[in-house]
Amino acid sequence: MMTSVLGLVAWKASVARHASLIRAEEDLGNLARSLARHATNTLKAPDVAMTGLADLLKYQSPLPVRINAHLVATTRSLPQIREIGVLNAEGNWRYSSLEHLPDHNNSDRAYFAHHRDNPGTKMLVSGPIISRITGQPSIILSKRISTPTGDFAGVVVAAIGCEYFSNFYSSFGVGAQGGISLLSTDGTMFARWPVVEAGRKLADASLFQKRISEGSSGSYKITSPFDRLAKYIAYEVDPEYAVVLTVARSENEVLANWRTDLISDAVVAALLVAVIVAMAALLRSQFSFRTGLERSLREREARLRLLADNIADIVIVMDRKGYLRYVSPSVMTVLGMTENDFLGRLCLDVVHDDDRHKVIAASLELKHAIASSSVRFRTRRGDGAIAWLEAHFKLAEQSFGGELEIVGTLRDITKQKRLEDELSSANLKLAQLATTDGLTRLANRRSFDAFLREAYAQHAILSVLLIDIDEFKGFNDALGHQAGDGCLQRIAEVIGSATAKTGGLSARYGGEEFAVILPGVNEERAVKVAAAIRMLVARLQIHHPRSQRKYVTISVGVAEKRDATTDELALTRDADIALYHAKEQGRDCSVASSSLVSSGLEMPSLAPSLADLEGAR
Repeated sequence: MMTSVLGLVAWKASVARHASLIRAEEDLGNLARSLARHATNTLKAPDVAMTGLADLLKYQSPLPVRINAHLVATTRSLPQIREIGVLNAEGNWRYSSLEHLPDHNNSDRAYFAHHRDNPGTKMLVSGPIISRITGQPSIILSKRISTPTGDFAGVVVAAIGCEYFSNFYSSFGVGAQGGISLLSTDGTMFARWPVVEAGRKLADASLFQKRISEGSSGSYKITSPFDRLAKYIAYEVDPEYAVVLTVARSENEVLANWRTDLISDAVVAALLVAVIVAMAALLRSQFSFRTGLERSLREREARLRLLADNIADIVIVMDRKGYLRYVSPSVMTVLGMTENDFLGRLCLDVVHDDDRHKVIAASLELKHAIASSSVRFRTRRGDGAIAWLEAHFKLAEQSFGGELEIVGTLRDITKQKRLEDELSSANLKLAQLATTDGLTRLANRRSFDAFLREAYAQHAILSVLLIDIDEFKGFNDALGHQAGDGCLQRIAEVIGSATAKTGGLSARYGGEEFAVILPGVNEERAVKVAAAIRMLVARLQIHHPRSQRKYVTISVGVAEKRDATTDELALTRDADIALYHAKEQGRDCSVASSSLVSSGLEMPSLAPSLADLEGAR
């Protein structure tokens, strides 16, 4: 049992860890796609505005006052743009959204040289560079202006502050050790949260050496170049503007909830192991006690036999009417009375009133000379105490008169009877421990299996109810295991009343799950019994702080023995599948197995096994 518990905890921990990593990978991928879409939209709007401006300047040379006003309006409508302007073919400022036209020359900038030497009209995203206007790191958006003949006529340039993206990324929860980065496809960092030095080169990272060439999106585990921590990273590439969005979370933070759940499972497993050890110790103690009693009884019986061989029993002689004619002197030793206390009295006068019928029945067995009979009865000693005597009677023919008399030997078995009673009590206690659940006082799983096996063989009509307490783990987590035990006991009392004074059986199936066997009851009546049990449980109004219903409820699966039912295990499985569907339908309800068959919802291939369902609940 301990191996099963520990193995189950280890299996659950492994599965839960894998699920946590898969869920984290999906979450990071979704966030990376969303932020990549944001980056694309952030760059798309300036691209459209700059395209229109470049097309206008290709054929016209508007007045600066008009174009400058238009540029100011553009920065107001596009909050991501800090400033926008136009450089002429020599690199001097021609138009600007700034209050004063800058007087420095930008022909030395890499983006200016790129557009001067390349006739393409695609917007270039470059940087980050330190702005000569604000002194802040900026992401530069630039687009070539051409003459109608295709010659170079200047550049439309816009600046986005690196802090625009950093501030936006700070609103997303990726953990204290996580990070969100916007980079160019050559590994240049545009912006990051938490903030690091803009312009850092990461071209040697595996993302740019291998991953991007394999696909435009993906996820993997790395050692972070920023803090050297193991992290899971998801990336998304925007091929239109040649930017890459990455989202990273540390392995410690990804598995934090899993570790918390693992600790909870370990505590539960420790408690189960402690219970198993305690049960084993209790059973060992009971078996030792029983063995001791049996040994003591054998020793005392041996001593009694020794006494019987060396000390005379009481010998009596009675006539056929039951009057005592002779009593041996050993009566003084055995009962503390003299022979005269018995002679001439009817033998029934010295027998306890409740045992007279047994003595009379034994005397009636003496019908011929070779007949004998034995009986145990109570009598009073000389001091008034009750003594148990074992009498052996036999007919004996007197030599004189030929009158048949009854000879009896009486042995004091008071101590033996007490030991037998103690042994019976111990055996009864062991039987109760073996067949009864210690917490709920209902039958345990072993009794349930044996009763169901016998009932299935004897009854053509048979129904089984499987009952599960809804959201019981949340109840335990919120209120503690003592409250959980109390809840189990109160609900067990209600379930036990369903089979009280009937031929059925109520049992604790395992954990928070119960079972009811109803011989001679069809499914229709069993569903009514299930409804009654659910109503009685609801009337208990046991407060459940983590349930939407605010009170503890139960779900019930009902199954009836049918022609297609192969054995009692199949019947239990049908009830378990019905219980599973009751859970699926929102809990606090009863589902009959026949309704699943008629509606095609039974799905035996998809239904979990009984062991899986017990683990899940």
